[in-house]
Amino acid sequence: MTKPSLSELLHAAVTAVGGTERPGQVTMAEAVAEAVDDQSHLLVQAGTGTGKSLGYLVPALAHGERVVVATATLALQRQLVERDLPRTVESLHPLLRRRPQFAMLKGRSNYLCLHRLHEGVPQDEEEGLFDQFEAAAPSSKLGQDLLRLRDWSDETETGDRDDLTPGVSDRAWAQISVSSRECLGATKCAYGAECFAEAARERAKLADVVVTNHALLAIDAIEGAPVLPSHEVLIVDEAHELVSRVTGVATGELTPAQVNRAVRRAAKLVNEKAADALQTAAEGFERVMELALPGRLEEVPEDLGYALMALRDAARTVISAIGATRDKSVEDENAVRKQALASVESIHGVAERITQGSEWDVVWYEQHDRFGASVRVAPLSVSGLLREKLFAERSVVLTSATLKLGGDFNGVGASLGLAPEGTAGEDVPQWKGLDVGSPFDYPKQGILYVARHLNTPGREGSRTDMLDELAELVEAAGGRTLGLFSSMRGAKAAAEELRGRLDKPILLQGEETLGELIKNFAADPETCLFGTLSLWQGVDVPGPSCQLVVMDRIPFPRPDDPLMSARQKAVEEAGGNGFMAVAATHAALLMAQGAGRLVRATGDKGVVAVLDPRLANARYGSYLRASLPDFWYTTDRNQARRSLAAIDAKAKADGA
Repeated sequence: MTKPSLSELLHAAVTAVGGTERPGQVTMAEAVAEAVDDQSHLLVQAGTGTGKSLGYLVPALAHGERVVVATATLALQRQLVERDLPRTVESLHPLLRRRPQFAMLKGRSNYLCLHRLHEGVPQDEEEGLFDQFEAAAPSSKLGQDLLRLRDWSDETETGDRDDLTPGVSDRAWAQISVSSRECLGATKCAYGAECFAEAARERAKLADVVVTNHALLAIDAIEGAPVLPSHEVLIVDEAHELVSRVTGVATGELTPAQVNRAVRRAAKLVNEKAADALQTAAEGFERVMELALPGRLEEVPEDLGYALMALRDAARTVISAIGATRDKSVEDENAVRKQALASVESIHGVAERITQGSEWDVVWYEQHDRFGASVRVAPLSVSGLLREKLFAERSVVLTSATLKLGGDFNGVGASLGLAPEGTAGEDVPQWKGLDVGSPFDYPKQGILYVARHLNTPGREGSRTDMLDELAELVEAAGGRTLGLFSSMRGAKAAAEELRGRLDKPILLQGEETLGELIKNFAADPETCLFGTLSLWQGVDVPGPSCQLVVMDRIPFPRPDDPLMSARQKAVEEAGGNGFMAVAATHAALLMAQGAGRLVRATGDKGVVAVLDPRLANARYGSYLRASLPDFWYTTDRNQARRSLAAIDAKAKADGA
């Protein structure tokens, strides 16, 4: 039997999911197949509606080697495992004459821990463990959540938090889950044979396709101990998110509350001298943090340095002491010791990292309204780490609707540790950038309107002219507006102002769960939804409910963001343009994501309105505009209103 062609396989898969083949999808599948066969790397931009999931799944499954697919969002992981993969595997089976297996793998804390559930939680103040089910009042929300979790544990096959609907609070989940550091290990745990996390790992080892998230991919790269099974092909979907997710995993934090918790956990397990030393170091650290002012620490201040060295040394002593002691009076001692050890090791690791003072790290104080002050440390760049750990051993395909910024892939490539496309060299990963376009006719379906006549937004102060403009646009659109704001304060101010001015429902992020807000926004065309960061990339509402997307300003990073400003400065010191490499790239990615909320289907029409004149007037404006979909462009406010009114009238005539 002849080997089926890629086009035959793609056709079968597309038919199975009820879609139609798109030219961009075919081009993408061919490029992915070529990269996998050549063991080279590919950055592929595939616009909304291309069907990019099948564009990489079909060639990956046809190749026959193990593939890891890493995504940023739970929604896409679910779509792959519950919809795309089952149908694709079924449709390809007769042609491939094999049925590829697939599995989902997440970090350990995403799975219910049977040891925690049955034996209880190590108690900070008391010896041993306590029964969280008895401790929580049955009538309380926590008590109800815990009882539901106990019932669910008998029926779930996966123990995966995301399979529990409705979900439970983070507080309830923390009572029945453990981090990888707190885990006793399958061989030492009485429930090891039934462990959900271990079962997920075993399924992943046997699977041809393993679906995971960016965070676990980062842990696999950073920690050295492999979490993912060995694989020949890595596909990173939603790849525009990868750098920030990897940075998040590589960021360390210390707070007084976290240190005090570690002191309480360790106190009963070590000798008095070791416990007292850690207690004293914790008190010293707390005193320093009371005076902490938010901002970057170019050099670690002397008082913080002393406090961290004391913490580091005391933590090291406690770690040795915990390893050497056995206390038979502590019930289920292993679990108690493991949790205490995890807490103290975490503190030791961060304190040592900051006191060692690498030039590749950025250290800063942060102030949080609810949790108080913290000291944080993050890598200045993760590009070297990604180049070394991601591209060395396997073929990597990175895909997203937004990878091409300002007309090429080099900006995103640089953030991933890649030299400019076409650069040759012995240790230089070879890669190709490909834009397969979109099935949408952007110039006919959308307008990019820049409010050139408005005042340039300042850091503080009200923007009355912007609010007037926003109210007029929403009125012309008949509601149907997604408002994307660069700060929560801006979103709240706009919602309050427009609720007073217009007879249209205005939903505000934070007043209800995100899922509920998006559902209500989609259900009523007159409704508007205002919010900040997660709305810029998390909303998929095709049809007449979203015909105006407004951005209040260009979403540059805050000038006082310690990590972004440090990265910008480093580029400048190396002779580059720090503003364009860091701030403009950050803004371009977000704006491309935000503008992508408008056209989600072939029949969608509307306006993206940017209420920041810098997009039209500033020198970098053309770079940012080149990163957006190719909408018809205008700065004429009357044209924008007339278009919105016409789109609204058509939607009403069509019954929406």
